[in-house]
Amino acid sequence: MTIADEIKAIEDEIAKTKYNKATQGHIGKLKAKIARLKEDQEKHAAKSGGGGVSFDIKKSGNASVGIVGLPSVGKSTLLNTMTGTESEVAAYHFTTLTVIPGLLEYRGAKIQILDMPGIIQGAARGKGRGKEVISVARSVDLIMLVVDATSPAGLQYVLRELYDANVRLNKKKPDLVVVRTERGGIQVRSTVPLTQVEPEYIKAIAREFKIVNADIIVRQDLNTEEVVDAFAGNRVYNKAFVVVNKMDAVSPPALRSIMHELEGLGFKVIPVSAKNGVNIDELKDMLFHELKFIRVYLRPQGGEADYKEPLVVKEGTDIGLVCDTLHRDMRTRFRWAQVWGKSAKFPGQTVGIDHIMQDEDVLTLVLRRSG
Repeated sequence: MTIADEIKAIEDEIAKTKYNKATQGHIGKLKAKIARLKEDQEKHAAKSGGGGVSFDIKKSGNASVGIVGLPSVGKSTLLNTMTGTESEVAAYHFTTLTVIPGLLEYRGAKIQILDMPGIIQGAARGKGRGKEVISVARSVDLIMLVVDATSPAGLQYVLRELYDANVRLNKKKPDLVVVRTERGGIQVRSTVPLTQVEPEYIKAIAREFKIVNADIIVRQDLNTEEVVDAFAGNRVYNKAFVVVNKMDAVSPPALRSIMHELEGLGFKVIPVSAKNGVNIDELKDMLFHELKFIRVYLRPQGGEADYKEPLVVKEGTDIGLVCDTLHRDMRTRFRWAQVWGKSAKFPGQTVGIDHIMQDEDVLTLVLRRSG
């Protein structure tokens, strides 16, 4: 029996088992076995060279965004419209056979956008170069899920393939900590009430992952899937939003219904027509916002601020990180800074290296002389 056959047999057993408190631990062990088998499957493929040719994409710009969707939903047209990149477009499946990078320059930010081959059913198991596509999707800063307004149900296939490939969208890493001990078995302590799983379930999962002595601290009310994810340790947590392309191919009431349904899945949704350029500027705004960018305008001592070329950094960036971004030795030479804008209590406030910047702040750095 192959690993794939074992996984299929366990999935069938889970499907036939009614979920309740009595079966919770058993189902948890089965899910943990699937997680371990998939890891073994990936290791075996890597050793045997069965992974195929990878898409070697060099990252550039301030952040990277992956365009993910079924074939023929308009991903290439969207890339071309947003960036001016010449990605081949045709009205048949699989026009894009590799990853096509484009660069969007917007509000001072340089955003790398990657047009990837369409995901099909079985992609997580390698069908249609699915593993290569998903490996790129795992590495980007933001995933742009593109659906065709005339067939929005196709998103469910894409979401399932990403989930099966251990990509978790718009979720935080489960807050579960394992502290291994030399003896004493497995002890589970929680700092919050556990309403979705029993401690015995958590212990059963731990044992499947070869943990026999440990203190397990749970600081979040986890569900069964999240417990398995926490122990597996190979999940990737990516941000994502949905673009409904070909919005002009359906009626306004139908479009509103589609958006409402997709928002119900927990995604921010924006409708566009890539072919006709409708809502493209709004899409660029959403990209900038979802990537959590802010712009900082640098002002030399005694000079004027440079409003033409802002420094683009992420929300929550302090002045120390600004120094690191500008030059590797600026942090060590830092004396103080002055700030004008939203983060300052008054114009020209003198602040230290831990001061958090906000969008469109003006910053003057005062440094020690080098050497």
